[in-house]
Amino acid sequence: MILDASPAGSRYARVLSIAGSDSGGGAGIQADLKTCAALGCYGATAITAITAQNTEGVRSIHAVPAGMLRDQIAAVVEDIGVDAVKIGMLHAPEIVRVVADALQEYRLQRVVLDPVMVATSGDRLIAEETVSVLVQELFPLATVVTPNLDEASLLVGRSLQSPEQLDGAAQELLALGAASVLLKGGHLPGDEVQDLLVERSGASQRWSSIRIPSRNVHGTGCTLSSAIACYLALGEPLAQAVALARQYILGAIAAGADVQTGRGHGPLNHGYAPVAQRILR
Repeated sequence: MILDASPAGSRYARVLSIAGSDSGGGAGIQADLKTCAALGCYGATAITAITAQNTEGVRSIHAVPAGMLRDQIAAVVEDIGVDAVKIGMLHAPEIVRVVADALQEYRLQRVVLDPVMVATSGDRLIAEETVSVLVQELFPLATVVTPNLDEASLLVGRSLQSPEQLDGAAQELLALGAASVLLKGGHLPGDEVQDLLVERSGASQRWSSIRIPSRNVHGTGCTLSSAIACYLALGEPLAQAVALARQYILGAIAAGADVQTGRGHGPLNHGYAPVAQRILR
């Protein structure tokens, strides 16, 4: 099977986002493409679902047929090629299996799995029966899994409410089959945000930053996971990709904190410091 059909010579760092569409433009595919453009990468997409949503919430979700998703992935991989993959909203078991089959068929590497389950507004974005299939089929294929505390709580079956609980929860997520886990502590109370990266090798790294007061945090998780995928596509090792992605998202939150977009949770400022599209040789 063709892994990279692009001609020899110069090319862009290519990131494939497999995720849902956010009509409000703040999260999902739209946030991923904005992030890729801001970080100098070439973004391609395979849309899993179409959502009607804005800054106030999700009105409806329309599933993309599994066969159409399969064709989107194949069309991108077999022609343009893929250096890294970001996986977001996968709402149904058959959609999860299509993605897992494609990752294995095309032997795709540098896979960032963001297990999107709940929107910033609180709306649930994944069917309950999909969670176990997601863990069984995709955790073992991912380079890193990036749950927030709400998603991690659902996965480990208990509430996570303190920084001291991050280490144990991350180890439990590794035990579910993930090669590495970035547990995002943005939902913890307090003025400090802590994120923990734990790898199956035993390596771990913790980052802390002052919380940036902002109502505009819609799409934060999507943006962080796609930024990690961008830096992996550009050749950075995982821990450095996470560190650089955190720098980018903190800047995007700060730059968009005082901007009003809609009446609810607005988006980040993805384009606050764009870099030129990078050419790989």
